[in-house]
Amino acid sequence: MESPIEKLTLANGIRVVHKPDLSPVSYCGIAINVGTRDEEEKESGMAHFIEHMLFKGTEKRRSWHILNRLENVGGELNAYTTKEETFVYATVLSADFERAMELCADIVFHSVFPQSEIEKEVDVIIDEINSYNDTPSELIFDDFENMVFSGHPLGRNILGDAEVLRSYTTKDALRFVKRNYATDQIVFFSLGDVPFKKIAHWAERYFGDVPASHSHARRVAPAIYMPSNKVIDKGTHQAHVVYGGRAYKLSDERRLTLYLLNNILGGPGMNSRLNVALRERNGIAYNVESNFTSYSDSGIISIYFGTDSKNLERSCHLVLNELKKLRTERFTDLQLRKAKKQLICQLSISQESKESFSLNVGKSFLYFDKFECMEDVCRYLDKVTASDLLEVANEILDEDQLSSLIYM
Repeated sequence: MESPIEKLTLANGIRVVHKPDLSPVSYCGIAINVGTRDEEEKESGMAHFIEHMLFKGTEKRRSWHILNRLENVGGELNAYTTKEETFVYATVLSADFERAMELCADIVFHSVFPQSEIEKEVDVIIDEINSYNDTPSELIFDDFENMVFSGHPLGRNILGDAEVLRSYTTKDALRFVKRNYATDQIVFFSLGDVPFKKIAHWAERYFGDVPASHSHARRVAPAIYMPSNKVIDKGTHQAHVVYGGRAYKLSDERRLTLYLLNNILGGPGMNSRLNVALRERNGIAYNVESNFTSYSDSGIISIYFGTDSKNLERSCHLVLNELKKLRTERFTDLQLRKAKKQLICQLSISQESKESFSLNVGKSFLYFDKFECMEDVCRYLDKVTASDLLEVANEILDEDQLSSLIYM
């Protein structure tokens, strides 16, 4: 029997969840329900900026001491920011678990954001922005989200604006953290061969003195979606294209049905319909994929491909034809069984990455206060019918509801 997830909630509201695992390596981290969409109008890139600055000094450590705390014992410390979350996490030998837990607590709750470090790190982030701007196959997704969520914080670029970043101060960083790092929106998650009794004891020691706070920020759902089409002259060798639109939010039961449909359409498998149509049969695209992302109150689906400009019209026709097939042609029982098995196997293999698994546990508890295990996913997918796929395809992939963005 697989060991259950153990959990507790501290008096200040911080949740602690642990998945026992018989391995010499442990994973742990802090998930915070704050991201780019929680920035105010003049805080462009602040959530990501804070993520960088967490490594630059606390009340008792300088940046050098933070970097070496886990590196000296062969461990790793990392972080990332999304539109809705910030994660700080570590990988260590189980014998060094407490060291990692204490360090995560220190940088999340006791960072001081020294001005001298801010000025240096802003240059690093601006270099990251410039590198990103030089990669049209990545930049196009940000521009596309800005179209789909026009005028809404979900459409903001995670990295932010270079000129605005240069204006940030220690006071700005502390104010953002105080407003957004509420204890009722924080989860400490871990996976490893460490007794939960010890983890609970260390949680009280390192998190227990954090003052209780509650999030008063109210996220506003995006306005009604209006499809749009745009062509931007980028002077690129290839034409880069994204089709897509709004999709289901995290709590929508149809989310997994769309996840299955997206996997059939343009998932990682070489037998995805888009890869077969554009690359295998016609040889007119190297990169082609579709992606589905759910947010707390909305979602987005996007279909991307890059092709030689002379093949642009033909490629667009082939993509739209595959979408039409999904809306009009019912899957046979055999096709549906194969599609379900492929997705379940892909998900099972992905869960072999224990780091990814631990991060998924953290995110799941952050939003739902529970973890959706593979057995739950399999039970849901088993109930999905060909009619369900047709219904979702006609709702989400309706050509009249799709936006498009082309870089030329």
